[in-house]
Amino acid sequence: MRFCVDWNWPRICVVSRQMNLRNLPSLPHWLIPSSRLRIGLTYLWRHGRLPNISSPRRFTELVQRRKLADRDPRMAPLVNKVTAKTIASRLLGDDWIIPTLWTGNSLPHDPDWQYPVMLKASHGCNQNIVCHNKREYDLARRRASNWPLKAYGLWLDEWAYQQVPKGFIVEPYIGEKTALPVDYKVYVFGGTAALMQVHIERQQRHRWILFNRQWKQVSQIGECFIPPPINLARMFEAAERMASGFDFARVDFYEIDGIPKFGEVTFYPGSGLDRFDPPELDMEIGALWLNALESDPIDSEPLEEQAVAA
Repeated sequence: MRFCVDWNWPRICVVSRQMNLRNLPSLPHWLIPSSRLRIGLTYLWRHGRLPNISSPRRFTELVQRRKLADRDPRMAPLVNKVTAKTIASRLLGDDWIIPTLWTGNSLPHDPDWQYPVMLKASHGCNQNIVCHNKREYDLARRRASNWPLKAYGLWLDEWAYQQVPKGFIVEPYIGEKTALPVDYKVYVFGGTAALMQVHIERQQRHRWILFNRQWKQVSQIGECFIPPPINLARMFEAAERMASGFDFARVDFYEIDGIPKFGEVTFYPGSGLDRFDPPELDMEIGALWLNALESDPIDSEPLEEQAVAA
């Protein structure tokens, strides 16, 4: 699908090709022990060029540099779906949190929760199944049993995910029976929320649209109007709290019956492997990140301490 973007820069277009990269087979780490080489090869495969790691300018290159160099211990608790909810509860309040029905490393055979539920891996992304009844849960349990066997975060060298204990989390399903809820993803650079990426029809015709803080559509996919969430300002503020102290993070939310709900945090959107066309867009997005890096030093207080203080 084709997007046209105008952020007060020359009008440019990007072709979005969505692929669940984290479900692809792993590169043989025993054969390619160098993480820099693995990252270079996967980047070359997706972008048709090697990344500039020493002096990155593109957003996708900055993601690769983060994989190689960023070992901030605060990232792991935020990509862990269990501990992230605890942090979000302290920073944002309990009303932002989707309840947890169960969490652990071995799924129960005969749970006593009410359906429908959402079964997720607590240690990674794109590993989730909606279960409307016990029969669907039994099928999902067998399928999900393979999730902990995968070295999540290893083959794409996403360090933060490798630090998370493997396990599961079950929550009440908050979407409609035939449709997942709209996903609001906020991009935060240097503590300032710059963009909201809205994902719609994720089960049928998945597509996304970008908006700025004033809800001006900065991407175009034809005739498509999406009203802003009722809690747009609150979501931007909440994202800035969750991403405080980081040069870049993406914080995701839902809005259910007019109430905002925290989703998750990620530090590697698309693992930096989604292609941009023309390449100038990649550089313009990267400029937001570089500006954050070049600004005054930001607070590096451990997030758990920030949460307790809040």
